[in-house]
Amino acid sequence: MALRAAHVRTGDDRYSDLAAELKNTLALVRQMENEARTGMQELHAADPERFARCRKGEEPWPDELQAGFIPRHTCGDECLYHDRGVLEAIMQCTCGQPPCRACAIKGTPTG
Repeated sequence: MALRAAHVRTGDDRYSDLAAELKNTLALVRQMENEARTGMQELHAADPERFARCRKGEEPWPDELQAGFIPRHTCGDECLYHDRGVLEAIMQCTCGQPPCRACAIKGTPTG
């Protein structure tokens, strides 16, 4: 709306050109987002365990670069049940998880 108003007030076609470019870019972003969502849904349907590992940051998503992947640092994660006192989360306790794989691969995170 601001670009349309600027075009009306100034008559400068650069504003309307930029608005059209932004509209096309937004359409492309929506298309890419839909493709990514479809890919995730397909992965979840085909291999729910791998989907869960990717979601947790244990392995890269299929469309991410595999080379140089380092798992997500989990050493700072808090247990909802023990650390946060969420009583309903007792079945999701993460206290007994093995040490952080990312720290083993790359070292302790900074900050």
